[in-house]
Amino acid sequence: MCEANAYMVKDDEETLLMESVDLVEPEAEGTFRLVGIFGDQIVVKGKIKRMNLVEHRILFEE
Repeated sequence: MCEANAYMVKDDEETLLMESVDLVEPEAEGTFRLVGIFGDQIVVKGKIKRMNLVEHRILFEE
């Protein structure tokens, strides 16, 4: 599987936003729509800090 988990990083602390993210799509300025493998969706405000696809991690920051 190629999905990743998405996290928000604030003050060097990571908070899980969504597991098994299959799609990251830019929306309005400063937001991203995350879609999981079962069709669940959330919108995240921030910017991508890092994507490590080998470790299956997407890090966002405000």
